Amino acid sequence: MCALTAGQRGRRVLLLDHAESAGKKILISGGGRCNFTNTETVAARYISENPHFCRAALARYTQHDFLGLVGKHGIAWHEKTLGQLFCDGSAREILRMLLDECAAGGVDIRLSHRVTDVSRDDVYRVATDHGVFTAPALVLATGGLSIPKMGATGLAHEIAARFGLPLTAIRPGLVPLTFGGADLALMQPLSGVSLPVRATSGRTGFDEAMLFTHRGLSGPAILQISSYWREGQAISLDLLPGADAAGVLIARKAARPKAELRTILGEVLPQRLALAVAGRFGDGPIGQMRDHALSEVGGFLKGCRLVPAGTEGYAKAEVTLGGVATAALSQRTMEAKAVPGLFVIGEAVDVTGWLGGYNFQWAWSSGWCAGEAL
Repeated sequence: MCALTAGQRGRRVLLLDHAESAGKKILISGGGRCNFTNTETVAARYISENPHFCRAALARYTQHDFLGLVGKHGIAWHEKTLGQLFCDGSAREILRMLLDECAAGGVDIRLSHRVTDVSRDDVYRVATDHGVFTAPALVLATGGLSIPKMGATGLAHEIAARFGLPLTAIRPGLVPLTFGGADLALMQPLSGVSLPVRATSGRTGFDEAMLFTHRGLSGPAILQISSYWREGQAISLDLLPGADAAGVLIARKAARPKAELRTILGEVLPQRLALAVAGRFGDGPIGQMRDHALSEVGGFLKGCRLVPAGTEGYAKAEVTLGGVATAALSQRTMEAKAVPGLFVIGEAVDVTGWLGGYNFQWAWSSGWCAGEAL
């Protein structure tokens, strides 16, 4: 995005990529259909030490601007839940669009070029395993540490630090949570079970699907809350969002006293989960359970508190939280305030979006702003 924007302004642009093919992360996104933006993009859905930093870029190049580019190339798309936009066909259409726009701007793309050193005197000097390149401006657009098998590295962080730009704390984001002990023993037999929940950490909560795994919990609700969770903290799960669980159980006790707890729970929860919860509280005819016992079951369903042992790490994280501190960058151009000609964009910056196309939109917006300023 940055390269095509600058190229179409008449700038001479060289794009270096250590991968053997362009846009590898684009191709795997959205199950191969690329969740390329979100209609609900607003600054409040991004995490940063300065939550206001991203406002300028998101306002200057919006989700509607990117959708216009998609339309220009005749790419069919559809909206799923929560404003998430996907290609009808393949993520390859988005990649082809970007490459075609780069070609229109005369961008020189060099693949399989591994950067070995970066320095600056009167110009920037980038040494690679294919030779040395010089330019008056340098853009760091190499992402973060998430999904190393796709070639992700900390190169942007290393180069930024070399030029004196501060970094915030870096950790995996949008990542499955792992558990141990009794919690994991409860979850492992439920591996593969999915249900809608409300997952909460502190004051932040998300209403989406949750998936039990052999190591803990995943699914959109868990990935979302993982970006807000910190080690040692508990998360809270509402397994029946929007329902009065205790009220439902007590009402069904009055109507069907001979029904077993597992049967009643199986009417509102997946069967395996219903069996596990019933086993935890003592299964049997619901009519033989006191109301306060049913209220305990209801309380568990509405506010199950768990302390994760950790996360699945960068290997399974969709994004990297943290990065180059926004205080060091211009929010309008993404240029380093103290290092003229050095720009940092996308995931390398301490701006991380929610699940659902927000991080792609940050890439398009921040890339466009730098491309306009180069």
